[in-house]
Amino acid sequence: MNLRLDGKKTLVTGSTAGIGFAIARTLAREGASVVITGRTQQRVDNATESIEKEIRDAKISGIAVDLATLEGILKCVEAVPAVDVLVNNVGVYEPKPFEQITDDDWHTIIEVNFMSGVRLSRHYLPRMKAANWGRIIFISSESAINIPLEMIHYGVTKTMQVALARGLAETTLGTAVTVNSVLAGPTRSEGVEKFLIDMARTKNVTPEEIEKEFFRTARPGSLLQRFATTDEVAALVTFIASPLSSAINGAALRAEGGVVRSIF
Repeated sequence: MNLRLDGKKTLVTGSTAGIGFAIARTLAREGASVVITGRTQQRVDNATESIEKEIRDAKISGIAVDLATLEGILKCVEAVPAVDVLVNNVGVYEPKPFEQITDDDWHTIIEVNFMSGVRLSRHYLPRMKAANWGRIIFISSESAINIPLEMIHYGVTKTMQVALARGLAETTLGTAVTVNSVLAGPTRSEGVEKFLIDMARTKNVTPEEIEKEFFRTARPGSLLQRFATTDEVAALVTFIASPLSSAINGAALRAEGGVVRSIF
């Protein structure tokens, strides 16, 4: 299927690894011009070089920037003044009992997971409206609905993203701009892979056994009963970024393996 992304300029935040990297790579494969971001130049260089090696004629560039700060946002928009597609993917998480989550913890996770998207959308959305075309996509999580007991602050920021996306979509009335969120489920990212290997080594079992135990005990409601691949999430995001998704606006789309036990 031709997703008609040739020549579309895209910015994917937090895209040197994991879901963000998979999104950047899939967009590049579809012919889009992709800007990736990461916190260090080395990570950015490694990611861009990896995509260039895999995809001949990939239009890929990167910027090292900390999007948790206003200074970082200003640096980003100065380097990339306008885009057709903004994917707000950058995010952090930290398992921690609620009683131990400090004010600083709350401020940090909100700045990274939520305010980065607020600030970037505030810059790019008016430009998309002026051009009468654009896509803003928030990479949220099933944790926006199933708030995880082990990291309530993370779940709260994911719910905030969904609410923001819907609110911004309301402002696009009558335009060819859309704003949506994607609820990713448990995904085999760089961090998850390390978790599986470390736990397997500790328990003297295979990573596959740890994965089965995780879904048996921590996510028993999953219909997939495995971690989704980053490419599986990226496929949905890339479609939503394309002109073919023009009738989808203000939606929270799910790529969570059936963890959310609801038909709506």
